[in-house]
Amino acid sequence: MITIQIPQQSELIIKHIVCDFNGTLATAGKVSSKTINLLTSLSLKHDVKVHVLTADTFGTVHQQFAQSAINVHLVSKLNGTIDKADFIKQLGVENCVAIGNGNNDIEMLRLAKIGICLMGEEGCATKTLVASDIVVANINDAISLLDNPLSLKATLRP
Repeated sequence: MITIQIPQQSELIIKHIVCDFNGTLATAGKVSSKTINLLTSLSLKHDVKVHVLTADTFGTVHQQFAQSAINVHLVSKLNGTIDKADFIKQLGVENCVAIGNGNNDIEMLRLAKIGICLMGEEGCATKTLVASDIVVANINDAISLLDNPLSLKATLRP
């Protein structure tokens, strides 16, 4: 788990990293091998579970993560926002980081202890940006931030 003590807040204990797929991890349904390796390394180094939530628009998600320990969960194409929020609640919002960029990620970013919005190649929805705690340029920057809790602490301190 990732443990962070932020001044004037209770200790954060992160056990789950929940990511949107398209626009967040993937562009046009494809994830770079570098990103998969970084997520796998983060999971092993910090003993956190990485979950990918997607309606799988391009039908590629299972193939992309077939050789990894990353957990893939399909959400409804019509109710993805609700499905993602419910998933975060089931894991325990206090122990989750959520990463996304689209309108259907807003609620999971709001609910998670830390919500990270990324701009990425596909940009981000402005309402998602406002709902987040942190904004980064791309997924690899988000992973790097989580891999370095002191950087995360510096970003979130009052």
